[in-house]
Amino acid sequence: MTSLYWKSFASACLCVTLSHPAWSAGGIEIPGYAPATGVERSYRVLKATETDMSFWFDKPGASAMTMRGAFRQRMTVLSRDEDGMRVRWSLSADLPEGIAGLADSYQMNLLYRNSLTAYGTAALELETDLNGNPRDLSGVDQIVTHMGEMAANGPGGVPAAGESGVYDIIAKLEANPLQIIAALVPEAQLLATGQSYQAETMEIGQASATSRDEDYGGVSVPVTSTWTLESTDATARTATLSLSEEADAAAFSQSQQPAIANLISGFAERAKNLTADQLASVKRASKSRSVELVVSLNDGSTLEASEIVTVASGGTTLRTYTHIQREDMPASLQLPTVLTAKDLQTPDLHIEPLPSSKVGPGILDELSIPPAPRKASQTVAPDNDGPKAIAPVSLEVKSAKVVSAPTSFGSELDIMLTPESAAKFQDFTQAAVGEITQVLINDKVVIEPRILTPITGGHLVISEPDSKLLQDMAEQLTLPEAKILVRLRP
Repeated sequence: MTSLYWKSFASACLCVTLSHPAWSAGGIEIPGYAPATGVERSYRVLKATETDMSFWFDKPGASAMTMRGAFRQRMTVLSRDEDGMRVRWSLSADLPEGIAGLADSYQMNLLYRNSLTAYGTAALELETDLNGNPRDLSGVDQIVTHMGEMAANGPGGVPAAGESGVYDIIAKLEANPLQIIAALVPEAQLLATGQSYQAETMEIGQASATSRDEDYGGVSVPVTSTWTLESTDATARTATLSLSEEADAAAFSQSQQPAIANLISGFAERAKNLTADQLASVKRASKSRSVELVVSLNDGSTLEASEIVTVASGGTTLRTYTHIQREDMPASLQLPTVLTAKDLQTPDLHIEPLPSSKVGPGILDELSIPPAPRKASQTVAPDNDGPKAIAPVSLEVKSAKVVSAPTSFGSELDIMLTPESAAKFQDFTQAAVGEITQVLINDKVVIEPRILTPITGGHLVISEPDSKLLQDMAEQLTLPEAKILVRLRP
């Protein structure tokens, strides 16, 4: 989420006024964000992700997957001056009271509990700007030291090996502590989306729009963003705003064509039976984000927020949901069914807890992507008779170079395999759809991706904000003996 951008947009598009919050002939004035200091606020947080590949798959677990979580987090503004604020978040993985459905349908909570154990903290103190956007984190040294101790102890007292990737994670956190905030309290940025340190005047129903360009694999994609004041409540002293963004369909589709072509190639037999309309539909892609925000007309704080991000490409759809509500205020936004359903189809996962500091963390996936514990015997059910083992594959590299990531920050390592290795990699990923894998460069684990679709064309991309680390990988891969090993995660 790019709330820093959204607030810049809001400040640019909305008129600034200096008086106290009021209704006037010129519109509704939303006050600047001025939270009370020393007052703890409690928030209910609901999250879910939906991945739908039913267009391509019939087997359960590969065609569609839904994950959700329910949390109760607490925030206190400790101090505020003309430069920013100091904020404490108290974090918990416990399920709040009164949630819908069975506890075991909230698998994100189990994953989040392991994240808190791995980081060794249940609280974060942040430095933010005057909108509430995080910009620095206290206690990074203690978190990094804790993770180092966990790595040194390891499961059963066995230290984590260098190739496990744990030490790379620690280095990343030292270089960019904001990754800790993104992993443990992303709610801070979503709340900041609706807050501005300056007062703003808006008229109900009047939309303010702007656009920007985002780079996707070398393709410039225009993105249109629109703010609207939907309604106000004089009794509750609140205003409800909406924010929507839409990527240009033609440009975004163009940017996704290489990935879509690989997907179609990976499902070649099924693709042969597609009608012309179906094939045209598969080749289209879209990306959108919608946010509803309830903002206080007393102090400009976000009291409730609901966000949905949808990406559709190549016949697949990924949708993420987030809802935040301050507990001392009544809910007013309508919630998606996935967040409130009593009965929810969830993946059949067994998530082992990290019970003590003697357990080392694995690669830090996003919380919405669950780890899939594997037994010693790793098998999948192929389309022919009986299961077969998925053997690791050793791959040879044709070229490797560091390029700019198709986002506003970071870099990527662009790897092209030799034709023979590309075919081996395609066979491996075809068999491993739905599985979590490991990619090793010179016997060192660098990423642990879940295979959602077969990968054809022999093209691998490793994203990483540390361009020097990527450059080191690229140099290693230029050596004559350099190889990549891909395997199921043990």
